[in-house]
Amino acid sequence: MSDKKRLFGTFGVRRTANDVLTPEFASRLAACYGTQIKGTVAVGGDPRTSTPMLKEAVKAGLLSSGCDVVDLGILPTPGVQYAVRKYYDGGVMITASHNPPQYNGLKFLDEFGIGIPDEMDFAIEKLYFDEEPDRVPFNEIGQIYHNDKIIDEYVDEAISKVDAEAIRDAKLKVVVDCGCGAGSYTAPYLLRKLGCEVTTLNSQADGFFPGRDPEPIEENLQELIKVVKELGADIGLAHDGDADRTICIDEKGNFVLGDKTFTLVEKQMLKENDGGIIVTTVATSQAIYDIAEEYNGEVIATAVGDLLVARKLKDEDGLFGGEENGGLIFPDFVYGRDAVMTVAKILEILAKEKKPLSQLVSELPVYYAKKMKIECSDDQKEFVMSSIAEEIQNTTDFELDLTDGVKILKDDGWVIIRPSGTEPIFRCFAECDSQEKADEMTAWGIGLIKKYKK
Repeated sequence: MSDKKRLFGTFGVRRTANDVLTPEFASRLAACYGTQIKGTVAVGGDPRTSTPMLKEAVKAGLLSSGCDVVDLGILPTPGVQYAVRKYYDGGVMITASHNPPQYNGLKFLDEFGIGIPDEMDFAIEKLYFDEEPDRVPFNEIGQIYHNDKIIDEYVDEAISKVDAEAIRDAKLKVVVDCGCGAGSYTAPYLLRKLGCEVTTLNSQADGFFPGRDPEPIEENLQELIKVVKELGADIGLAHDGDADRTICIDEKGNFVLGDKTFTLVEKQMLKENDGGIIVTTVATSQAIYDIAEEYNGEVIATAVGDLLVARKLKDEDGLFGGEENGGLIFPDFVYGRDAVMTVAKILEILAKEKKPLSQLVSELPVYYAKKMKIECSDDQKEFVMSSIAEEIQNTTDFELDLTDGVKILKDDGWVIIRPSGTEPIFRCFAECDSQEKADEMTAWGIGLIKKYKK
């Protein structure tokens, strides 16, 4: 069996809708997954225009393989993960997360609400391409149920895990930008339940994403930054399309990098629990290690991918984890990146510390980062990576970490060069003790990719 996946990326299958990702494709793939699960499967989706079509196809495929289906409606990915962990045997989320509107995807979950492991990806692909999924006789076809209460339960459960009274007493002024995504159904309600004064931007679900591109990067959040400053808000919050990531804007209108948010929450979690295991990826900031050392934490690093972090948190009974892109994981709530819990926790920190966000961030260890990406066709990725690794090993004495891509560790920082699992690009991140060096190291990394790419 080849170790290269034929359909799956880092988490599920993502393609352009109705081109590769047709109803027939979705239905057959869901039947292959249903053949593995043989139980009750929850299905949810994000507000993309192609979601209703794909959702019905997925439900049909699951029913044909003998699974019962519970339709959860349109909601964030972590809402489905929460539901599966609590009540069901598996789950399918129809989403393309932060990709542009023409994309969609299928994320498959195991019974813990974690993205399915590699061996199940391979088993599903084998059924899809080489064999046939189970198609049960007419009297064993599954039933369809609906659960429209899960969203409220999911939000209320997150609130129960923080000091809601402290947050209500702080009367925080919050601007939230849901990017017309699934967060429109959760974020404004969560904030109001926590007694915040709420201003919403792009909080009407719309699969054409008219307000902004769904990826919450700084250039897409200029409107949010402006409104935070004009209203004198305490914080600005932004989510991606399926509301599993959260990006913060401080009260001065500064964009707060995802790893700063991670480090801030990590510090709080370690203080509250007197230490614990923190899981993150090899592409995350040194600051996370510094904070762990200071507050009795232990850091475990995985390859990039939130489902790998989630699985490791479960296996190691970890306290907290996440990635550098604003995706934070609270394993006692959802085994996956979750925006509802992230927002509740950040507001709790603001309320309890009684300091503005800019000050809380300024108290964290300081490193300078730079991120770049460059196009590279999928069939060249292996060659480019192995050539770079070989060059570094043969010509320098830098330490290499090959957990995921090529991470080159120098005395004053590091650079990681890794291929995207979902797009024909390489990403290059560097972190150093000065911005100038971070920029130089990233440019050096991009130069290495260009050298070997045809």
